[in-house]
Amino acid sequence: MALLLLNNLILAFLLFFCIMIPKVSSHNRAYAPPSVARLTDLFGHVSIDQGFSTFFGGSNVKRINNGSMATLALDKSSGSGLVSRNKYYHGFFSAAIKLPSGLSSGVVLAFYLSNADSYPHNHDEIDIELLGHDKRNDWVLQTNIYANGGVSTGREEKFYFWFDPTAQHHYYSIIWNSHHIVFLVDNVPVREFPNTGAFSSVYPSKPMSVYVTIWDGSQWATHGGKYPVNYKYAPFVVSLAEMEMAGCVLSNSASAPASCSKGSASSLDPVDGQQFTTLSKQQVAALDWSRRKLMFYSYCKDTTRFKVMPPECK
Repeated sequence: MALLLLNNLILAFLLFFCIMIPKVSSHNRAYAPPSVARLTDLFGHVSIDQGFSTFFGGSNVKRINNGSMATLALDKSSGSGLVSRNKYYHGFFSAAIKLPSGLSSGVVLAFYLSNADSYPHNHDEIDIELLGHDKRNDWVLQTNIYANGGVSTGREEKFYFWFDPTAQHHYYSIIWNSHHIVFLVDNVPVREFPNTGAFSSVYPSKPMSVYVTIWDGSQWATHGGKYPVNYKYAPFVVSLAEMEMAGCVLSNSASAPASCSKGSASSLDPVDGQQFTTLSKQQVAALDWSRRKLMFYSYCKDTTRFKVMPPECK
């Protein structure tokens, strides 16, 4: 009897202990982000009606507030997406995004640049992918870069959030110029991919369109496909606002506009000024913070995947 009572007490204690331990998720990750310059305040917003056309899933794309905002939905019939009306050669690209709440495993929201339509065999791509997570109702951020069709060597890095990305809109931004590519969340740099010139073949160099899409990534998005999309919780609706696309617009008569070819930091190119060519001390500190606190995967540390590391990792 005493042994049975002891076992019951142990089980009760373990149950209480499991209940009391908080889940490790962005909803309770109490990190205060570093103070950084608000680059998103430097550019005007682009109307979705004026700047984008429907890419796919027309009935799941809803324009609201006179075209200044939009929602994209994924349901069992289709995902949906937008594509910019212009192609850009370098620029600052940003979107305020509010993600779907609830169970989101397998759902992918992508904000990215690509030229696969123009260069199907050697395309470039710069990706921000927001991946639905497992039963913790959490999301993660994945960044990736492809150049010259080198899709066999994905350059993924993954991060947790320090906030709940489903509660309100947050800024997701990309700087792309001849100096570096920088990924930012709420203006905090989370990743820098420098163009040192030593590995030019892996650096995106051709004009690209801007895309925003939501789609079913069940085969890979959440724990390698362990948790597929559960359409019981559909539709999955993402809200878009405050779109920014400031850069060199490709003309129909040239492969790259002359204004994009200036190498001087004093150029009028909006992404060629000093604050875009290098990270400030404040931004470097913020980058270090985000990588120490939030990054949980980098391809440069994946020795199982790569027997020989990509050259830029060395």
